[in-house]
Amino acid sequence: MSEDNVHVSLQLQDGYRFLVDLGAEFDTLSMDEPEPLGAGEAPNASAVLAAAVGNCLSASLLFCLRKAHVEVSDLRTDVEVVSDRNAAGRLRIGKIEVKLHPVLAAGAEGRVARCLELFEDFCVVTASVRDGIDVGVTVDV
Repeated sequence: MSEDNVHVSLQLQDGYRFLVDLGAEFDTLSMDEPEPLGAGEAPNASAVLAAAVGNCLSASLLFCLRKAHVEVSDLRTDVEVVSDRNAAGRLRIGKIEVKLHPVLAAGAEGRVARCLELFEDFCVVTASVRDGIDVGVTVDV
């Protein structure tokens, strides 16, 4: 297996709740389906996908800004998964909206602008998800 590959294991706990093993160096993660299917006692797959997209974009923007020597004192990212029904009436993720809110040092506007042009292309998760789901991204600077 390539070092870039990721392997996780899921083990049914009860109902629709699974324990996710992310590897020896990480804590496990519980996942569950919302009611009425599951008990809603843990995040569901849509929430974890939202977190993955948001984390990847946040890390990509942060990397670019730091590489451009732009001081980032804080970064908050909000992600909304918009559900929709397909032609067969099945629930699907229709869109993911991501809003990044970095707090930046003044005077770095030129370097920030270049990062805003580049950072999305380096987010592996978002670029992959975009093959099937529209992902909107805005940065509040």
